[in-house]
Amino acid sequence: MGSGKAALLAVAVVGALLFLSPAALNIASAARDTYGQLEVFANTLSIIRKNYVEDVSNEHLIEGAIEGMMRSLDPHSAYLTPELYKELQVDTRGTFGGLGIEITLRDDVLTIITPLEDTPASRVGVKPGDQIIKIGDTVTKGMPLMKAVSLLRGPRGTEVVLTLRRKDVPEMIEVAIKREVINVRSVKGSKLYNDRYGYVRVVQFQEGTATELETALAQLDEEAGGVMQGLVLDLRRNPGGLLNQAVKVSDLFIDAGLIVYTDGRIDTQKQRFLAHDEGTRPDVPMVVLVDGGSASASEIVAGAMQDHDRAVVLGTQTFGKGSVQTILPLDSASALRLTTARYYTPSGRSIQATGITPDVVVEPTVVLARASGDRLGVRESDLPAHMENEQGVSDLSAGGELSGDLQLERALDLLKTWKVFSRYQTSGADMSEPLPAAVPAPSGN
Repeated sequence: MGSGKAALLAVAVVGALLFLSPAALNIASAARDTYGQLEVFANTLSIIRKNYVEDVSNEHLIEGAIEGMMRSLDPHSAYLTPELYKELQVDTRGTFGGLGIEITLRDDVLTIITPLEDTPASRVGVKPGDQIIKIGDTVTKGMPLMKAVSLLRGPRGTEVVLTLRRKDVPEMIEVAIKREVINVRSVKGSKLYNDRYGYVRVVQFQEGTATELETALAQLDEEAGGVMQGLVLDLRRNPGGLLNQAVKVSDLFIDAGLIVYTDGRIDTQKQRFLAHDEGTRPDVPMVVLVDGGSASASEIVAGAMQDHDRAVVLGTQTFGKGSVQTILPLDSASALRLTTARYYTPSGRSIQATGITPDVVVEPTVVLARASGDRLGVRESDLPAHMENEQGVSDLSAGGELSGDLQLERALDLLKTWKVFSRYQTSGADMSEPLPAAVPAPSGN
């Protein structure tokens, strides 16, 4: 909570009523239960302060209680201390002092998903799957993810030593890494294949993602001599980000109708986001690439494109994070990151703990899947205390997590034969007849 800050416990007060309805009696009963539990909390606090082996402050105990309260809800709700609140704000801007690694918790062990390209971590040989045992002298076992992020980040030029455990390496590995200013580009890797088919990857959804994507697509149109004949939008390994940017990206390709809607317990969490005709790009064939690392905002885009029949979704089952987190400030510095709603695709599908099932399932090769720094087999449904899908949909996991060139090559093949299939469909021709051979796909991306 920080020095000088006091915990605020808000208690609803039931006013006097002329007539006590059954609902009012229930409210009064709930209030008594709340007061009773708060009394237990206060007694526990007092006993610890009096009897614990070391002196401990009320501030420390209450902060720990709030953190435990948030952890009891779901994996994505959290108490944000002033330091962690600042880190969250930095995340959305995409520029920070750090090492250039994407991390997650796997079996309560801090694990590196992948080092970002051309960053301090990649240059010293940090690898996907490395487990971070210590950050400096601090052991990471049981450490909250946001706390680990705050320790890894720091001013440019400062150094941090990581103690790593690597598969098939018997000894611990220590690496000293000097922090740099990390500029995370939201949109990268744009390329034109065969002078006609565009490829662009969205790494995460942060401030300005839609604008960056528009710029990249305009450049590809120019290289194509007008308008591309097809586009591959790569959302693999994209962990999500800002909801409004996912909506804006979807709006670039969908000219009307619902993009996504959210539903929660209170009216402010019931929102509908619509597409607009203005600014919509030409209706060229599209393939959206997804995998087990595509989560949250990525799934919003993939689900909208799939429900509107705007693109073929290709790859493997997505992560399945179908919940919305709202940042609720507690005071001028700290806040709660609280799950307040579920989001739904235009057709009404909840993807919570299930994910988006691709139209075309294409597994990655095993070697490429391991080398690309996947999410190590972890999906939303694997996280402790995750919310279940209230629609009762089973997990339709399509296997494999991350991919390499095979999925991109299959996407390009689809674009190249798109007109052929359209011609057969329009003419009512016999689809059992052999199709013309596809142009060989490039071997790299």
